Amino acid sequence: MEIEFRKAVREDAETLIGIYNASFYSDYVKYGECPAYGRTREMMEQSILEYPKFLILCQDRPVGCVSCKETGSGTYEVGCLCVIPEFQGKGIGTSAMEFVKSCYPDWKRFTLITPVDKQENVRFYTEKCGFGIRSVEMDGHVQVVRLVLERENPDSVFTGGTK
Repeated sequence: MEIEFRKAVREDAETLIGIYNASFYSDYVKYGECPAYGRTREMMEQSILEYPKFLILCQDRPVGCVSCKETGSGTYEVGCLCVIPEFQGKGIGTSAMEFVKSCYPDWKRFTLITPVDKQENVRFYTEKCGFGIRSVEMDGHVQVVRLVLERENPDSVFTGGTK
């Protein structure tokens, strides 16, 4: 399965809304809230500006999104990594994390949050991507876990592949 990444632009807002809604609908139903679900076009356009996004394409079809922003000193917050349900479990998310590492060669740390009880997410990030659990926090009414991936040698430059 060939995966490509393309930087999202404002004109991609509707496509991204569709990807986010498909990816996060189950969270919205489960928790009664989900900041990634049900965004308006204006909200998504603003999000594209604040959190640079990359569309994940499979045979030219948009199937997911990954977004990060630098929070300072080589630390990047993964705002979203989502893949529409029919394409999950095919290695796309792992490829997306490798891709963002290559986009930010100065990275020292990646952080993100995901609901504590979404064990498939926690396992994905800890087992497939190498993140560690840093803390448990509340995000609105949802208990979340903060995950952190730290570069073993922060002075090295990531060039893709394995470290």
